[in-house]
Amino acid sequence: MHIVVCMKQVPDSAQIRVHPVTNTIMRQGVPTIINPYDLFALEEAMRLRDRFGGEVTVLTMGPPMAEDSLRKALTFGADRAVLLTDRFFAGSDTLATSYALAGALAKIGEEFGKPSIVFTGKQTIDGDTAQVGPGIAKRLRLNQLTYVARIAELDLAAEEITVERRAEGGVQVLSTRLPVLVTMLEGTNEMRRGTLEDAFRAARTQVVTWSAADAGITDLTKCGLRGSPTIVKKVFAPSARAEKAHQIPTADLSFEALAEAVMGEIFARQPAIEGDLMRFSSGQ
Repeated sequence: MHIVVCMKQVPDSAQIRVHPVTNTIMRQGVPTIINPYDLFALEEAMRLRDRFGGEVTVLTMGPPMAEDSLRKALTFGADRAVLLTDRFFAGSDTLATSYALAGALAKIGEEFGKPSIVFTGKQTIDGDTAQVGPGIAKRLRLNQLTYVARIAELDLAAEEITVERRAEGGVQVLSTRLPVLVTMLEGTNEMRRGTLEDAFRAARTQVVTWSAADAGITDLTKCGLRGSPTIVKKVFAPSARAEKAHQIPTADLSFEALAEAVMGEIFARQPAIEGDLMRFSSGQ
């Protein structure tokens, strides 16, 4: 079984800067980390490999310095790392990114074996769109399972996977055929500590580096800023709220009295909430 994990190297969210003209994130001089959500995808991929056998390949698109994140993934236990880097990819939005990654995944299938499962995190902390994973699935015509909380069963003989997907109001249990793209939720597992052997292997392993031409991506009009129809009108930090928090004196109040005071204050400020709660309690 071959599993590919799409990862992204993202700027440390505490030190993000935005270009004043293009409204894109400025990555130069900003410390970078592996997108935290992608670590849950990587751990889940390695757990399946440990259980069923096979290989885990990590793939990222980014500048040459993104190799650092790939080597970090190798120290955790990934088997292979592929870096897709080219100046034509600069400024890509989710549409252009999914196009480039889909091309790289097709090339990975030719070079190292067609993946049975493609994992991504649910989203990235720099864009927060959750669009790249589904975009890849659409381009490669893969079944997709998003916001997965747990992989309940994997039957390689039947080429079928069953997962628990977190949905609004509950949990969905879904089954589909392989190959499939899965986006993992946060908190679904805990990243393992890499072994000393994995650390040495990561240091000596050659990261496979592809340009657009190497990956077979020929239509460069669909890459980078030229292939990105998204227009960021404005980027700004939200202004601080002028309204101060309302304080309720708690001295000499029992729990019941305090709860009544708090709920009374909430209903006074948000009368619609009281009506919603009354309808919900009456079953309407």
